[in-house]
Amino acid sequence: MKTQKVTHQSSLPSNSRNKLVLRRTRKRFNPRILIDRTIETTAIASLLLTEFSGVGAIGCWGLEIIETNNPNIIISGWQYQKNKSLGAMLVSFSAFLGSSLVGASFSIQRDKF
Repeated sequence: MKTQKVTHQSSLPSNSRNKLVLRRTRKRFNPRILIDRTIETTAIASLLLTEFSGVGAIGCWGLEIIETNNPNIIISGWQYQKNKSLGAMLVSFSAFLGSSLVGASFSIQRDKF
């Protein structure tokens, strides 16, 4: 990751004996860095969402086992939550795979294989 610096010099009037030189550096906006960080953030967030949805789906399967073993316990709504968790897992894992593929293709283009 290379950053380019632009240097601007200014000085006080020449009538003074000692000249004061001010230097300011300013970083230039690089859209490639923004794209790389966005892809990286998307990959990490989708992987975390996949993990949390998996824990929710496992919990719902546990409720399913409890309900089938003991017919006196009625737990409502776990079927919908299980399907919602599995769907969120599928969507977020596909987002992870997609962002990883896009990031890999950008790095291959940059390296010019």
